Amino acid sequence: MPVVYIEDIAKDVGQEVTIRGWVRHSRVKGKIQFLVVRDGTGDLQCVISKAAVGDEWFAQISQVTQESSVVVTGPVRADARAQGGFELDVTQVEILQQAEPFPIQPKEHGTGFLMEHRHLWLRSSRQHAILRIRHEIIRACRDFFDDRGFTLADSPIFTPNACEGTTTLFETKYFDEKAYLTQSGQLYSEATAAAFGKVYCFGPTFRAEKSKTRRHLMEFWMVEPEVAFAELPDMMDLAENFLCDIVGRVLEKRRPELTILERDTAKLERITRPFPRLTYHEAVGLLQKKGNPMQPGDDFGGDEETLLSNEFDRPVIVHRYPAAIKAFYMQADPANPALALCMDVLAPEGYGEIIGGGQRLHEYDKLMARIREHHLSEEAFRWYADLRRYGSVPHAGFGMGIERAVAWICGLEHVRETIPFPRMLYKLYP
Repeated sequence: MPVVYIEDIAKDVGQEVTIRGWVRHSRVKGKIQFLVVRDGTGDLQCVISKAAVGDEWFAQISQVTQESSVVVTGPVRADARAQGGFELDVTQVEILQQAEPFPIQPKEHGTGFLMEHRHLWLRSSRQHAILRIRHEIIRACRDFFDDRGFTLADSPIFTPNACEGTTTLFETKYFDEKAYLTQSGQLYSEATAAAFGKVYCFGPTFRAEKSKTRRHLMEFWMVEPEVAFAELPDMMDLAENFLCDIVGRVLEKRRPELTILERDTAKLERITRPFPRLTYHEAVGLLQKKGNPMQPGDDFGGDEETLLSNEFDRPVIVHRYPAAIKAFYMQADPANPALALCMDVLAPEGYGEIIGGGQRLHEYDKLMARIREHHLSEEAFRWYADLRRYGSVPHAGFGMGIERAVAWICGLEHVRETIPFPRMLYKLYP
């Protein structure tokens, strides 16, 4: 008997097949039992009649519990009234394991309880939809860069130095040396960009930020392109095309999942080029008009990002921040050296920054001066400075956090639902 997946069931109408999965829920109506089985690719209603399986088996199956693992066999029948449009008329059932009472029931549960049972919460249709969309976003990211001639060149997770600031490093022992969990693959991508021209890295990154907000995780995944001979305007264009491509892909491939999440897809359909672009000082002026007390020279926080992004129906690019509040490696604006050639892309609907990047310092003397200004170890950054001694060119890149992008596209309130097992402040289990 062929074993098939529920997502492929349409091609088996009239054929007898076997489905392996777990019981989502069941109900008995007289001499008929309706068993909804999920197998990870979809849900299928399985119809069990007492006449088909006999009194003894019917009685046993009627006691099957939620999340019990089963193998069901029978012919596939089209039925427009059924979920997914198909049903299985069961002729045989095997119960592999009768599950204990499932702790997550179709009622309101607190967030703390659900996070404590995250390993089981993943089985819900909502979490399933979110993670299928996450998968599509990741696949779209890779396809976008692969189709444009970028080379995937992953960067190390153990690093000897900071990238985004020494106050948010997770320190670890590396044999007889001190190492840190990476904050970004950017510095290493600058090296591979000098070798391959266009590269991207894609992997986990870590920030020891004591931030307990809906936008922060201690461990998150980031995709980071880096391009030799590129400048800030090139990255703005690349980021626009990138986000439009990702959103279009999710709309094309994952509408059923967006429907489960009750996402307003009309808002996603507005994500088209061009994106509005504001300088940092224009953004500060807009915030002040909205009553925000922010002053020139201040960095944006969550409130400021939310206010700004709510002014637009698509992502907005804010560029040329004060160099004093940006990382040591940012190139200065030739028109005003007090500003950095950098950008942040803020997602609409109050989701805030999802992309950050800009043009990198490519002159050796200027980079060394910035390293000293920031009191960083010259020895730890010796290899990074070397890149400015052997054929240095202008180059630029950006990073997009996958979890924030998933939260925005799915319309979620908190990033904790965007990754199978989130690592949050004071939350390491499971």
